[in-house]
Amino acid sequence: MSTDSAQSVDLVLIQRSSPSTHSEAPKEPVRALLCRALAAKASLALAACLVTLHLSAQELPKPKITKPQVEMPLRVLLIGNSYFYYNNSLHNHIKRMLASGNPAPKESDIDYKSATISGASLAHQPVEWLVTPGQLGVKEGFQLVILADGSAAPLSDARRIESRRLIREHAATIRKHGGQVALYMTHAYAAPHRQTKPQNLTATARHYIEAANEIDALVIPVALAFEEAYRQRPNVSLHMTYDGSHPNALGTYLAACVTFSSIYSQPCKGNIYNYFGQFSPEEIAFLQSVSDTVVQRFFNR
Repeated sequence: MSTDSAQSVDLVLIQRSSPSTHSEAPKEPVRALLCRALAAKASLALAACLVTLHLSAQELPKPKITKPQVEMPLRVLLIGNSYFYYNNSLHNHIKRMLASGNPAPKESDIDYKSATISGASLAHQPVEWLVTPGQLGVKEGFQLVILADGSAAPLSDARRIESRRLIREHAATIRKHGGQVALYMTHAYAAPHRQTKPQNLTATARHYIEAANEIDALVIPVALAFEEAYRQRPNVSLHMTYDGSHPNALGTYLAACVTFSSIYSQPCKGNIYNYFGQFSPEEIAFLQSVSDTVVQRFFNR
């Protein structure tokens, strides 16, 4: 999660990046350059045309774990940062999708929790305390814990190394207490974020897949779903336009679809949860379709 404050409204043109230094994210061929033009101020609506980076399956390692390691987890903990808590919190949307699914467990049996710290990396999280049975009001302990590191964690050698170390340590702690682990592949920055670069998507996706493969964990391909949505509809907006970092409500809904389908092996298409009427039927259908396409392609390749 970026700790940058909101930036001024400027026209941002993304051009072909120069070769990476050793400490930067791995270089990726530039696929498509559709940049966000922020053309309004204050309370005016901002027109957006965001960078889309079309990745082929050959550019990324295959996920080692291709199906949920827990059948129908009902006690689930999300550990992350503000990418999780924006828009009424990601865990609430996943829980509501589960309660609206088919089959749907009793809502009273579903126990979702979220532990988030603004601007935090996994180094800041008291994972041992969080996952100890009896903490957070969950007596039996969590069946599944979803981890997300800071959004910049995959973008330099030093940060990737530290992130992998923390993921290994936290996975061991979670499993010691009887839970399984899933890694949440955070979406990439978009303009006007100052760290927006074409290679960030590949760096992020590769980091989480390799980290998950190392610890035999599921990876949730949220970043790839954002990329696919922008590829299909360059004018759709999934980021907050003032920072190009945090998800807006549509972005959170898409992330919830991908997470729901990844951990429950259920398609999102047809799920009746619509954030209490916040979105149009057409928006819901589009996001559900994107999610199902990405999840199926990611785990079946």
